[in-house]
Amino acid sequence: MNEVWQVGRVKITRVVEMEVAGGTRFILPDATREAVRGYRWLYPHFMDEEGNLVMSIHALVVDTGERRIVVDTCIGNDKQRAIPTWSNLQTSFLADLETAGYPPSSIDTVLCTHLHVDHVGWNTMLLDGEWVPTFGSARYLVAETEWRYWKDVDSSQDVLADSVRPVLEAGLVDFVPMDHRLCDEVWLEPTPGHTPGHVSVRIASEGDDALITGDCIHHPCQMTRTDWCSSADYDQGQGRETRESLLERYADSEVLVIGTHFATPTAGHVKRRDEGGYYLRVSGD
Repeated sequence: MNEVWQVGRVKITRVVEMEVAGGTRFILPDATREAVRGYRWLYPHFMDEEGNLVMSIHALVVDTGERRIVVDTCIGNDKQRAIPTWSNLQTSFLADLETAGYPPSSIDTVLCTHLHVDHVGWNTMLLDGEWVPTFGSARYLVAETEWRYWKDVDSSQDVLADSVRPVLEAGLVDFVPMDHRLCDEVWLEPTPGHTPGHVSVRIASEGDDALITGDCIHHPCQMTRTDWCSSADYDQGQGRETRESLLERYADSEVLVIGTHFATPTAGHVKRRDEGGYYLRVSGD
């Protein structure tokens, strides 16, 4: 299920932890089966015939040739989570990452677009009963604004305890501005609302451009219905404003939009709809 995109000389590789249809309604409560069936452009990639949303949890490796950057690290194995289907996972994610050409020891940067449970899990792994950094040779980057919020939120303490604090205590974390530039080809774009310090990732090389969304857009249906907000949004009003501004900025451009939770084929170009709103045109459409 891995996919690869070439953006100039930068290679972006998707490594999937899980992809499922249905079971995600709690994230987008307005996107009922009846509501989404009318948006036929979503079928067959992003919803099934019954109107169940199809979503993916995956990491994206951004390989510039000089830097190997993992954007978001999914849920992780062996972790106890409130969502039963996310708890105590035993997936082949690390093996799949290595098969794609990226053993953990080769990664020099881990970038978390935000600190929700499904974006930090493989920051660490269980070894001899202890949570240890998975990517021991990497610097872990987190927006300083994001950390200032989460470090004091009680509801996040399990996630922080097993997936964030161990890398912090290992001295591997750098807190950065929300517009931080990692290298010539890769920089952060502030997209707050889902969380206070949420960022997206911009890539540009040799005239090609791409954007990794993070969770400012959970599912492509939110391109047509920008008013459909995530139940996990910190500030739904700000999240909607961010989403609409981003879509307006990139609509009908050559920027390849790669969704952090978009199901296969995951990437496409934002186009305006005659009926209002936007849609994602994927290869072959």
